[in-house]
Amino acid sequence: MAKALYHKSQRVFIKPVGTWAIVEKVIPHWVKDVEEPLRVTYDVGLGREFSATELVSEDVMHGRNRSRMDEDPTTEDWRIQRAKNRWQDGDDISGHPYPGTFPVVMTDENDWGGWRVPGAEYDRDPHKIEYQARLIVNGPKLLHLARKLAEFAAEKPEALPEELRSLIPTTKKILRHVYDITDAPRQAAE
Repeated sequence: MAKALYHKSQRVFIKPVGTWAIVEKVIPHWVKDVEEPLRVTYDVGLGREFSATELVSEDVMHGRNRSRMDEDPTTEDWRIQRAKNRWQDGDDISGHPYPGTFPVVMTDENDWGGWRVPGAEYDRDPHKIEYQARLIVNGPKLLHLARKLAEFAAEKPEALPEELRSLIPTTKKILRHVYDITDAPRQAAE
């Protein structure tokens, strides 16, 4: 049986899409002769229903709910999958790092969401696109490291070496830009 974890008009982060939205409708899925709904999905106005595992509440995202901090979306396991290039054979593009394929970054455990590029853009500079794919896949891990560094600096500033101390303001700006959606446009301009 399922219980609703989010309520109507609650602001949530949608992990597969990577954006914020408001829950417009809580949709219980009932089965005859059962007292509670079998499952609950949420309509956030993005064209499909999302399950509770695909959403993160604003409190968790901003660290105000310490009991659910382990559900931080930055700890997800993103990965690179190779997609077949339907327009060119491996023989035609022997200079590519992986002839006949291009990278697709999967950011969802069900292999739905992700990042990909058009074939023409990949052909223009395949090494750059491969680098971007590796960078995106490691982004959540790098963000986690930045958070740990900022937390350590806040708890024990005297124990931090001078070389790392100079990185803390930049680390805080990056973390603020990633986690605070209201601050993002101003930070991007700086």
